[in-house]
Amino acid sequence: MGMTMTQKILAKHAGLDSVCAGQLIEANVDLTLANDITGPVAIREMEKAGFDKVFDNTKIALVMDHFAPNKDIKSAEQCYTCREFSKKHGIVNFFDVGTMGIEHALLPEKGLTAPGELIIGADSHTCTYGALGAFSTGVGSTDLAAGMATGKAWFKVPSAIQFVLKGQLRPWVSGKDVILHIIGKIGVDGALYKSMEFVGEGVSSLSMDDRFTICNMAIEAGAKNGIFPVDDKTMAYIKGRVNRDITVFEADADAEYEQVIEIDLFALRPTVACPHLPENTKTIDELGHIEIQQSVIGSCTNGRIDDMRVAAEILKGRHVNPNVRTIVIPATQEVYLQCIEEGLAKIFIQAGAIVSTPTCGPCLGGHMGILAHGEKSVSTTNRNFVGRMGHITSEIYLASPAVAAASAVAGYICAPDDLK
Repeated sequence: MGMTMTQKILAKHAGLDSVCAGQLIEANVDLTLANDITGPVAIREMEKAGFDKVFDNTKIALVMDHFAPNKDIKSAEQCYTCREFSKKHGIVNFFDVGTMGIEHALLPEKGLTAPGELIIGADSHTCTYGALGAFSTGVGSTDLAAGMATGKAWFKVPSAIQFVLKGQLRPWVSGKDVILHIIGKIGVDGALYKSMEFVGEGVSSLSMDDRFTICNMAIEAGAKNGIFPVDDKTMAYIKGRVNRDITVFEADADAEYEQVIEIDLFALRPTVACPHLPENTKTIDELGHIEIQQSVIGSCTNGRIDDMRVAAEILKGRHVNPNVRTIVIPATQEVYLQCIEEGLAKIFIQAGAIVSTPTCGPCLGGHMGILAHGEKSVSTTNRNFVGRMGHITSEIYLASPAVAAASAVAGYICAPDDLK
């Protein structure tokens, strides 16, 4: 029996000719990742276990993105711990205020993730890098501590679901709508500990930013990872970013999949996940009238330049509803700079939005957009659990940048075509 893309990557990194679903392996990792919340825990566990050095100071990334710039004393202490650890061990890829970005947008941008690589991160959305044809997955801080010290990690090889993408998306429909549609179809445990592998002629029509978004939210279906084949768009993205040898893997023709699901991209409509699970999806046509008090455009899911451009296209020449606080968060310094150079930041500000420094901020109820009692927010983030962005009675509606921008103008959740 042949192997899937994921299984081939795991086999290579385990030094094996082949692996099969359910097999337990020990594999070498190409990169370990932690942030200002999970990093201090991993650092303490590593030191508690008696390790006094890291396996490779060039293959550890520490990104201060969740509560940075620091919002309080505790968050300042967390960043201080990571800062001191990085100095002690000479961590090359340490990103702090002024150089940091939201980790899952920053690492691909910096060329730290590449096709065929194995990446673990103490953050559940580490699965984002599957967009590049890598195996990447979230782990606990203890597992990350072991990875930072030894360069190895244990895995149970996942089985796979194949998603065959056909056609191409209509205007104002994006990768966010694709993954919300899929999660709505299979549920938040529909791919539990499985690899979500995306194939088909429709893949070529998706931008890299679409693919990053789709893989980012694979975890919201319970998946171990999401992964796309490597094509010309992938290679164009890594050109000038990745300067090391890469290995491109392709699934075997006889690879085994637990399920094959076909998705007609052209049939998709703007889709919204209603409270309080990402699986609670409705198309914009089914949603009804839902007034909002906040719109957030950003996060590791939708804070890239394509997302900024879409939002600006809708907001240009318009003004956000006076009842809607509109928060735009470019995912990295590079994206922020592009927003300035292309005039997007000016459009946002003239429309009555604020533009924040790169931060996870409101996504996890950290800062820069906490919701009060009973408030509703449309957000391009990835989770809408109870109390995720603030008060337990607040509500989060997950949507694309196009829907979030249009809704900010209208004062209620709507698609761009609904604006007059």
